[in-house]
Amino acid sequence: MPTPRVFACLGLLALSTLLQSQTPPTAYTIKQAPAAPGSSAMTIYRNGAKAVIEYDHTATQDGTPASRTISLYDLNAGTSYSWDPAASPIACSVGTFSGDWGDPYAMTAQLSDGIAKGDLKPSGTETLHGIPTKVYAGTLQGTSIKAWLDEKDSLVLRAAIAPPGAAMQTLVDIVSVSLAPPPATLFALPPTCAGVHPPPTAAELIAAETGDNADNFVNAMYGPGSKNSCSIVLRVVNAKTMAPINRKWQAAIDTTYNQDSPTPPHYEFGSGTDGTSTFAGAGLHEITSQIHSDILRIDNPPAYFNLSTNFIQPGRGAGIGLIYRQCFAPTTMLYFVLKDPNDPGAGGDFLYAKSGKYSTVPTR
Repeated sequence: MPTPRVFACLGLLALSTLLQSQTPPTAYTIKQAPAAPGSSAMTIYRNGAKAVIEYDHTATQDGTPASRTISLYDLNAGTSYSWDPAASPIACSVGTFSGDWGDPYAMTAQLSDGIAKGDLKPSGTETLHGIPTKVYAGTLQGTSIKAWLDEKDSLVLRAAIAPPGAAMQTLVDIVSVSLAPPPATLFALPPTCAGVHPPPTAAELIAAETGDNADNFVNAMYGPGSKNSCSIVLRVVNAKTMAPINRKWQAAIDTTYNQDSPTPPHYEFGSGTDGTSTFAGAGLHEITSQIHSDILRIDNPPAYFNLSTNFIQPGRGAGIGLIYRQCFAPTTMLYFVLKDPNDPGAGGDFLYAKSGKYSTVPTR
């Protein structure tokens, strides 16, 4: 249910200081009408740690027939299953999630500070779908906002916004609310979904790649970069064993890259018959000569930089990625964990060791 995320992006918070002290219900059935042409009607069922969203998709002008999709959320496990109940056989997809899954009460929780700060003010009352509501309206960062609050159930029933110079656009339109627990049969997976497992989480992948506790590592490609400075020692290792790779490799770096520049840098990579690369363009320059005894030291890099590596193999060239500086010590260990050292094209992950046995810089 994308609507709460839209409100989060707009920076709205909840609808009253009173609502902040109330605990939202964890058992309900809430029906939502299509908010705009082309959107879907939804019914959200929740009972404790299980939730289901049924999407009713209308037929489209291009000939796509009407359809129905069901998504089941396990809120404790952070897993979701989706399927088309009319399919034969039913095909089940599975994924993982964190944070907002589409809880209608999350939108109410996202609006209260706006009223407390005076961004949204009472502007009358209105009955929607037979439900009395109190209307709030205001402007935030130039965007007009209007919300209809069902004070009895502490739920925003309708919300609309209008960017400067545009007409109001409805984001959510709830038509009915029941706080009775839905039937348990609604939360049962189809038999074909029983053997479908979610993909491993980021933590599980790190644990599998390093053979260590995932809490000891941080993905180097996730920003922002740390505010404090440090030096970085990069080591390329085999997945699972964390042993240094037994092959030559090259490195190049661009510490001048600016994420805010409207013009992205243009890099050029040459490739020799033996698989060695040349590096050019923008501030990219080779630093292979700084690799000693299988480790590369990068002194005081900026908060982020582009790093290129090439694991010399005929027919393959260099790759490049954005690395964020993370400083857990004056000299912090960074590992490029290759999934398959015999096939560098299989890729790998840049991981900072923030603690544990791999956070210690090797003695040379």
